[in-house]
Amino acid sequence: MWVRVGGGMESIPEHARHGPADPDFPPPGGPWEAVSLNGRLVGWAERAGLAQARRCAELGQGLEDDERAYLLGRLGHKLRSAVLALQESARQAAFGRPELLETVFEQAQEVARRAAAVEAAAIQPKDQARGVALGAVLNLALPSGTRELPQGAVVLGTETSLVEAFTRVQEWVPEMGEPLVRLIVDTRLEGWLDSGRSDGADIYLRAQPSR
Repeated sequence: MWVRVGGGMESIPEHARHGPADPDFPPPGGPWEAVSLNGRLVGWAERAGLAQARRCAELGQGLEDDERAYLLGRLGHKLRSAVLALQESARQAAFGRPELLETVFEQAQEVARRAAAVEAAAIQPKDQARGVALGAVLNLALPSGTRELPQGAVVLGTETSLVEAFTRVQEWVPEMGEPLVRLIVDTRLEGWLDSGRSDGADIYLRAQPSR
């Protein structure tokens, strides 16, 4: 079966990914029945039903929590390594190697970047999801990016998470790139990050229903 993790689906037990989550977009390998709980799609299975829906919701939440904990562990390990390297360079610079001051500055910047990544992964935004003008977010996070947007395009989400996701798209490096962007997009915004293309990535977000 497939269970919902944020805005996408994950297969059990293979852990393949499929998305975005949509009742009209079943995963491969079916036929599947859509599994919903309180009107929300929570999975796909050979047979639907209330017990199956509760199981899918529980498994999906568990996978989401595990992914966040795993990423925080990786980020924390890299942060500690960066701090140790900074401390050693600072010690050597203080005791007769002033040429290392430039290295100390660069390492301090790296520590700051990794600390910000840990914060982004750990802190849940307090503001509720609402309609946010996508163009305004892109102007703030990717001012030099080329974009073609429908007039008045509005997506559902928290503005802080949207800005964080699009800003970090520019830092596509281990730990602080794809895994962190995926966490923000998939679980905070209930969107879908597809990094399958060789020349970039696609981000799917929930649109604000038109009135």
